[in-house]
Amino acid sequence: MEIEENPLPEKESIRVGGHSGPLVTGSKTRSNSNLSARFKEDDQCYVEVTLDVCDDNTFVLRNIRGADEPGSTSARIEGRPSLASQLSFKLKKVSHELKRMKSSLSFKKVDQPAKPGVARALKGLKFMTKNVCSEGWLEIEMRFDELAVDGTLPKSVFAQCIGMKESSEFACEVFDALARRRGITSCCVTKEELREFWEQISDHSFNARLQTFFDMVDKNADGRISEEEVKEIITLSASANNLSKILEQAEEYAALIMEELDHDNLGYIDLHNLEMLLLSGPTQSSNLETDSHIQSRLLSEKLVPTKEYNPIRRWCRRLSYFVEDNWKRIWVIVLWLLICMGLFAWKFIQYRHREVYHVMGYCVCIAKGGAETLKFNMALILLPVCRNTITWLRSKTKLGGVVPFDDNINFHKVIAFGIAVGVGLHAGSHLTCDFPKLLHSTNDQYDKLKPFFGQKRPDDYWWFVKGTEGWTGVVMVALMLVAYTLAQPWFRRNRLRNLPKPLKKLTGFNAFWYSHHLFLIVYILFIIHGYFLYLSKNWDKKTTWMYLAFPLIMYACERLLRAFRSGYETVKILKVAVYPGNVLALHMSKPQGLKYTSGQYIYINCSAISPFQWHPFSITSAPGDDYLSVHIRTLGDWTSQLKYIFSQVCQPPSIEHSGLLRADIEQPNIHTRMPKLLIDGPYGAPAQDYKNYEVLLLVGLGIGATPLISIVKDVLNNIKRQKELEAQMLVENGVKRKSTFATKRAYFYWITREQGSFEWFRGVMNEVAENDLDGVIELHNYCTSVYEEGDARSALITMLQSINHAKNGVDVVSGTRVKTHFARPNWRNVFKHVAVKHPDQRVGVFYCGAHGLVGELKRLAQDFSRKTETKFDFHKENF
Repeated sequence: MEIEENPLPEKESIRVGGHSGPLVTGSKTRSNSNLSARFKEDDQCYVEVTLDVCDDNTFVLRNIRGADEPGSTSARIEGRPSLASQLSFKLKKVSHELKRMKSSLSFKKVDQPAKPGVARALKGLKFMTKNVCSEGWLEIEMRFDELAVDGTLPKSVFAQCIGMKESSEFACEVFDALARRRGITSCCVTKEELREFWEQISDHSFNARLQTFFDMVDKNADGRISEEEVKEIITLSASANNLSKILEQAEEYAALIMEELDHDNLGYIDLHNLEMLLLSGPTQSSNLETDSHIQSRLLSEKLVPTKEYNPIRRWCRRLSYFVEDNWKRIWVIVLWLLICMGLFAWKFIQYRHREVYHVMGYCVCIAKGGAETLKFNMALILLPVCRNTITWLRSKTKLGGVVPFDDNINFHKVIAFGIAVGVGLHAGSHLTCDFPKLLHSTNDQYDKLKPFFGQKRPDDYWWFVKGTEGWTGVVMVALMLVAYTLAQPWFRRNRLRNLPKPLKKLTGFNAFWYSHHLFLIVYILFIIHGYFLYLSKNWDKKTTWMYLAFPLIMYACERLLRAFRSGYETVKILKVAVYPGNVLALHMSKPQGLKYTSGQYIYINCSAISPFQWHPFSITSAPGDDYLSVHIRTLGDWTSQLKYIFSQVCQPPSIEHSGLLRADIEQPNIHTRMPKLLIDGPYGAPAQDYKNYEVLLLVGLGIGATPLISIVKDVLNNIKRQKELEAQMLVENGVKRKSTFATKRAYFYWITREQGSFEWFRGVMNEVAENDLDGVIELHNYCTSVYEEGDARSALITMLQSINHAKNGVDVVSGTRVKTHFARPNWRNVFKHVAVKHPDQRVGVFYCGAHGLVGELKRLAQDFSRKTETKFDFHKENF
């Protein structure tokens, strides 16, 4: 360590790492909160030294001042007079303190860590994170009072007391380590002992945290860690982070750590070895920290929210943002509302001038206006579910630029709401207003209505119900209520857990699917109801069939095309694998002439389960592959049955293959009769628009990664194809061919909570790592079951990951060549990283997964698009 004198002005503030501040020596070395206590010792003298810590082994001496000199910290606190006779003692104190700093901030010269190592160490091995014990000792003390038995806290509730309830086994090991250090043999601690425990595990000093972690591993307290103790702590860490694969290979990984650290084959490692591993181990390969600091800082300044105090301007700005983001939806909804209102007004005015108005009043006008909008919406609701037509329109025409085809199902739901409003207006006005007025009309008033209701006036409501117009209306409303109710997410996604067994059959996708097909009966009754009208006898006034003719014909053609194509496009099962996480992977032969784009989906039918049910699944194979593949997660009754059927024909996996169960039909020794599958498609989806962007940000949650994997494979295949073409062109004429593929960079983020999920697409990950030498595709895998980097519960996993990846090139969590990140991504940093890398470009953000993340990603895409030069277009998959 070097000490350089520098006669710069003195400073009194403390800074760390290239910073300066006062260094006060003394017998007490408590925290800053106890600073005044240090100067209350009667028989001690102090020296204040101001240093610049330039790096890990260089200090610049700013100033040396006596503790009792005017202006010094201690002099200000105590006001003691200067003692010149103690100067020699002060210099000795300076020397002693500098030596202490050297020993605490550095190690042997040959092993001295670099600055990033120290920074990494200070962030690591945190027993108390923001999610644990953030309230401080007062909260711990309150929990102690609640959980204590006879004034002591049992070890069994220690985890709950310190806020580690979800990691009770790990907390118990922390308890044992702290107890061993203090010679406590009891399984209970007093409040004072608990306070000592808490102060140590919440200590910000890296050395204190390191010692605690070392004590956890060193079970026999001999100052050495054996291979068996390493295995035990690996097992504990894997269990705390739900990493079953590491748990199974704990012995192998323990041997790997010993091989890495025990170079002299002593059979143990010590504290220094563990320290070196923590300080020098490479961090996770996150490119988020390699951006230009200047650009990143400028971008952060732009993203700082500015508050608008003028409410009118604030409202106008929000409105302009809303219109900018939703203008496609707005014009479609506005057009639909205008048509509905126009039809209602037209029919309302028409009946306002008829004789029936003088008997029934405005009620009949409202009923007929509602009926007109009902006819229109009953016709329109079929168009958003004409999948072939929508796929053709979005793929072959330019309408996708102005029509939000991705929202077809949402628009279908909006129209359903419009139908409900129309039914309410029509039926409600008739039942509560029109019919009562007719029943209570005078003879003179009824004379005008005899051509419509007969010579004899109706006696009661039953007359209206038993007629064709009445019973068809009642049955239609009842069927609509059934279909509408079972289409709600609580029933369709089987979220109602406490229903009786008989009612359980009314939940799930099957109930939704069958109830929705009651529309065939509804449309027949609707046409009959519209023909037998009370107040219209001429055929040209009965317009129901006119509204429905074209949509019904179009929908019928759609269904016929699906039936013909699905019967023609039978597929042969090539491979089957059942992976952890209840995921079934199917590799099928590609039907002749089938063309699709990455991001699209197909419908699958299995006659062994039901000849009528078709279920959509994203295609995971790329267009250039010679097979068709899907990955299906078991979530409902149909998928559960499909998995069970294919599990019967699968074999246990061999050592070289992943998956729990597997069947490869191409192998000569496999003679298994597979269930027959029919497919229908492909159909358009939001993810297929990826070809419109040079830069892609792909985000998948769990099984939601399926359409994005197809995109990644397509980009990879184009990289391979481009290399082959370039090599061919160079050989032929020495000219390098320019790529026609739009995508130049792709960022793929896959977040899953289970370690076994990485096996679903392990082959794709390894293929990308092997072939993408130019770094076109940037892969980021996140395992949310592992505690964030810096948490003591994942510290050993991080060390093990670094060692194994450096030595074998394989990640211990995912089993691929792509290193896995822990916990959840910081999405703002992700967008910031892309924005810095690609200024003045338009980035396509494609998300597929649970709905919970949609709001955050959409908000960030909008925020960065408005405040930076990079524009983000957000697309989400509906499933």
